[in-house]
Amino acid sequence: MPGVMPRDVGAGADARCRCRSVSIVALGTEREASASGSAGQAGLVRSYLRGSGLVAELGSPAPSRLRARILGGVPLEVHECPRWDIFDSDWYTSRSLIGGADIIVIKYSVNDKTLFQEIKDSYVPMIKKALNHCSIPVIISAIGARKNLPCTCPLCTSDRGSCVTTSEGLQLAKEFGATYLELHTLNDFYIQKYFGGVLEYFMIQSLNQKSSEKMKKRKKTQKCHRVQPPQLEQPEKLPILKGEASHYDSDMHNLLFCCQCADVAFYSEDFSKVMEAHKVILCSVSQVFMLLFNVKSPADVHDSSIVRTAQSLFAVDTGARLLVPRGAAEPSPPARVIVKDSVFCSCLLDILHFIYSGACQWERLEEDIKKKLKDSEKTEHVLEKVKCILKTPGKLNNLRDGSSHQIKQLYNTSLRLFFNTPVLADVIFTIQGATVPAHRAVLVARCEVMAAMFNEYLYTDSCCPASILQAMSLLICAEMYQVMRLQHICELYIITQLQSMPSRELATTSLSIVSLLKKAKFHNSDCLSTWLLHFIATNYLIFSQKPEFQDLSVEERNFVEMHRWPSNMYLKQLAEYRNYIHSQKCHCAVM
Repeated sequence: MPGVMPRDVGAGADARCRCRSVSIVALGTEREASASGSAGQAGLVRSYLRGSGLVAELGSPAPSRLRARILGGVPLEVHECPRWDIFDSDWYTSRSLIGGADIIVIKYSVNDKTLFQEIKDSYVPMIKKALNHCSIPVIISAIGARKNLPCTCPLCTSDRGSCVTTSEGLQLAKEFGATYLELHTLNDFYIQKYFGGVLEYFMIQSLNQKSSEKMKKRKKTQKCHRVQPPQLEQPEKLPILKGEASHYDSDMHNLLFCCQCADVAFYSEDFSKVMEAHKVILCSVSQVFMLLFNVKSPADVHDSSIVRTAQSLFAVDTGARLLVPRGAAEPSPPARVIVKDSVFCSCLLDILHFIYSGACQWERLEEDIKKKLKDSEKTEHVLEKVKCILKTPGKLNNLRDGSSHQIKQLYNTSLRLFFNTPVLADVIFTIQGATVPAHRAVLVARCEVMAAMFNEYLYTDSCCPASILQAMSLLICAEMYQVMRLQHICELYIITQLQSMPSRELATTSLSIVSLLKKAKFHNSDCLSTWLLHFIATNYLIFSQKPEFQDLSVEERNFVEMHRWPSNMYLKQLAEYRNYIHSQKCHCAVM
């Protein structure tokens, strides 16, 4: 047989390849259903095997089965199924046959359109089902020369359905994900070079894939039996610090009803007291009140409507004095403000409630005034006056809409203007020779202890420390004066800064984490002290080399040793593994 390799060729490769094999399933026939004169002609796959130089042995244990050895000894088995009725009669057998194939070859004659249509509509879906989404090579071979070429004229349909066109074969291959070949005749070129080249490529690819899978399995088996490096567990999760929600608006709202530190009293035109309030809060939301309490002069206000509103709504009574008991210190009396508009005065409590609650509930103010006045014209009149009072040039361009998102939390940011300024200040603190003006109303509203923190936080509900040490100093003062939310903000800042610090910077920084821990414990910052202990334990290899590590108490040291990362157990296992690798004269896969 031409090109046949001797059986003993590649004996070394034989030993490695005998455990591998290639199975080919050939479906269909090269001949037309009406052909009769070529019954003895060899089929496509059989002709290839007889002429291929890769085949060492060729045997036929059954008419429909061929066995051979290729590539120096790899077993090859070919199942030929020229009739498609195997799918109709025995689905289990056909499914097992397709499922065990490494390569599938589908053959049809280009002059048998009926059989091709049956293959496409009935048998190809069955093959797909039997493969069950497995990806194996499929070769679709269109064999023969077309006898009756269809006319290309668009009006002619005489011979259009007599043969299978190239485009139809290509479409079938595309739907199947197969390789499409056209063999016009079964000569040596088409069988050995064209079809054989493609088939040999897929056979080698199949063997390589099996060899790769076997190698992976062997490595996995070897890996299971050899000594494994120790697994470094994840460090313990650091405690989660829960912040405290802001109660800025509620603090200011409560200030209105407690009447503590009030420095202004509103009266009706008949001189009956209506409500007490606080100048600093009122001036923070409106330039009308700034004019009223001489914080600004009319020349400072460029909007004449604001001046007119102040003059038409209010008047300050400068002649009234409070009666005080004999011998008592005379307090500074609240400023008496006469409300000239009686309808507006009747709704003053609701308006002040709206202002002190953050000026963010406009719809509620509208509803309250409607219920009280029960008159649409009067309601509109009062609401227009409120809009004029809250009109802030540069912030609100169109207050005529009166929507809540337009007039929202005006004093939240405006109170910042009164921080550390003598304007409307009614208390001055002396700290190491420096004076700090403040407002008793804000201090009382924001802090239970009158001698409260002199930080912008009390005025704005926000705080941005410049460093970790500054945040710790602020935390100490916040704990001293029981400003709990400020304490939580400082804790969160310290934690965030330490978490973002790289290991190299953490190892070289002069900042003493142990000192922070001591201060956090002393000032009852339980969340921060617990977090810092976990932080030291998690970065044990860094902190254990620092002198400050010796300042930890026995209890703290025991906690850190118990929660240290990496653990002592891991380091012991790692040392044992290194010794094993060294004894085996292997390169350590971990270090």
